[in-house]
Amino acid sequence: MKTFKYLVLSFFSVLVMVACGGKEEKKKEGFSYENKKETSKSTETKNSNDIVISGDDLMKFDKTEIKVKAGQKVKVTLRHKGKLDINVMGHNFVLLKQGVDLAGFAAKAAVAKDNEYIPKGTEDVIAYTSLIGGGQTTSVEFVAPEVGTYDFLCSFPGHYGMMKGKVIVE
Repeated sequence: MKTFKYLVLSFFSVLVMVACGGKEEKKKEGFSYENKKETSKSTETKNSNDIVISGDDLMKFDKTEIKVKAGQKVKVTLRHKGKLDINVMGHNFVLLKQGVDLAGFAAKAAVAKDNEYIPKGTEDVIAYTSLIGGGQTTSVEFVAPEVGTYDFLCSFPGHYGMMKGKVIVE
């Protein structure tokens, strides 16, 4: 009986080792595990006013603070890293003028479904992207306003509470 227990234990041990090992690691094309650091030369060639911001299905932007230079052209690219449809978890990037009440703007935006949740005739907005769903990307270009701090948000109903941040114009 003792031998039988050891035999069964050995069998399951071998089974676990075989099941866990022997798999080849697959790399994504164009992806490297090497730690690559940017040199100062490559940083200088990058335009500091080209911004990429991502949103996801958990109602979060990956950035809550963006710095740009006053009077220069800014390009904001919004990527939706999630999988949910635009009607369920749509995202946009809306840059508001200084002093605009976020909650008040969001309330007006929530009823503007026919205009991608941007209130028609509003003078509160500096720039905004189209509304996008999971896996989609959009962008907007504008000239950075005068030096100061400006709010940005996603105007899809209910999102502004978590999807917001500041644009600091230097």
